[in-house]
Amino acid sequence: MSILTGTASWTDPTLLACGRFYPPDVRTPEARLRYYASQFKLVEVDATYYRLPDGRTAHAWATRTPDNFVFHAKAFRLFTGHPAPVRDLPADIQRELDVSPTVFYHQLPAELQRELWQRFLVGLEPLRMAGKLRAIHFQFAPWIQRNPRGTALLHECERHMQEHLMAVEFRHRSWFENASASAWTLDLLRDAGMVHTVVDAPQGFNNTVPAVWASTHPELAVLRLHGRNTAAWNNTSGASSGRFQYEYSPEELADLAQRLKRLAEQVRSAHAVLNTNYQDQGMRNAAGLAAALRIHQ
Repeated sequence: MSILTGTASWTDPTLLACGRFYPPDVRTPEARLRYYASQFKLVEVDATYYRLPDGRTAHAWATRTPDNFVFHAKAFRLFTGHPAPVRDLPADIQRELDVSPTVFYHQLPAELQRELWQRFLVGLEPLRMAGKLRAIHFQFAPWIQRNPRGTALLHECERHMQEHLMAVEFRHRSWFENASASAWTLDLLRDAGMVHTVVDAPQGFNNTVPAVWASTHPELAVLRLHGRNTAAWNNTSGASSGRFQYEYSPEELADLAQRLKRLAEQVRSAHAVLNTNYQDQGMRNAAGLAAALRIHQ
């Protein structure tokens, strides 16, 4: 059993601007990743949500980190039910489209869907070949519900992920709205060989789910922490990281550590990803959780 903690992103603009995590002489992309990897053994790549990954960049990530360092890569936005600006797609694919400035996955011809999947996975191949791509994280859009359309999208992703471990994060309450729905959803993930992502986030909204402390895959359990800032949860103004401004208290971290340790006993490894990316809160929260886990061994 092993438990790793880390953050979602290591180069958020507010993190770089605050100047508290990276030493003054750590200024280049290479130096930042090397320094980050000296503090944590896990990171989530969020850039792959916005644009298809580049193999040269993925190779650089692999070579700049120690052998025992691992990555989660966030799935490209089109695969998880989100729209994407056409300008963010590869130029040759843009030329094949005659649509509005944004596009959804279901609006693409089947051959372009296959091409996007192939390029996404090929772009991450250097990480996989280095043994450092632990999971691909699918954070489904908040309007993806527990219904035939939602499960069809889930299985569409499964079809392309045969060689990769797929971690799933739902963001519509229907997936876990009661005990029956929760059991159904966990069975679905278990049967499909997908990793259930335990979510710690503000409650009381349609676009959030409760923390369901259960595992669905023997290899990995994932805890993804968004903070508990209810007032900012659906605030769309300003930097996106502003929605996740939150510093967990020692008491909250102690409780999370105990729950995570119990979950980790069911799997080979457990990963906690802090998505509290405002300034250096993610790093402080991840370090605090790691310390709480050591205290509660």
